[in-house]
Amino acid sequence: MNLTEYRSVQHTRKTLLNFCRDLPQDDFTNENAFGWGSIRHTLVHTADCYHAWLGSFLLLKTKEPLTPKNEIKDVTLDEIVNRFGPADEYVKEVLDHFAGRMEEPLLRKIPWRDEGDPISMTPGKLLFHVVTHEYHHKGQVMAMVRQLGFEPPNTDVLGTPD
Repeated sequence: MNLTEYRSVQHTRKTLLNFCRDLPQDDFTNENAFGWGSIRHTLVHTADCYHAWLGSFLLLKTKEPLTPKNEIKDVTLDEIVNRFGPADEYVKEVLDHFAGRMEEPLLRKIPWRDEGDPISMTPGKLLFHVVTHEYHHKGQVMAMVRQLGFEPPNTDVLGTPD
């Protein structure tokens, strides 16, 4: 992954988040038994993944990367959009900091967990994980949108500018 490829991720995310701005609040927060339980919850979880694996595990910038479950119900779409800003910066920083070393394993404890043994992960694998994780959950959000009776936008990477 490079910054040019990541810009396609950002483009499809922007399409999704802009679409969510037009959803009625009740639909955005509608609790269901799919994915993370609502569109809002799924988007918070998606952003948190960048903060956890890139910002916390790789870059050691925070020990509390995850939104507490009791606070998710109060998170607004604007706050979700803003949470992706640092996530994007983490991607750039990982690409710069680990340039030429993306496949060198790091052995570390997971910073946001009190217990557990160290794990070995490469920066390249974690960068790949956060992006595929985002696309996985984007698909879940698109399914939720359809279940609510809306026609979702095209968020396929093939629809992004070259």
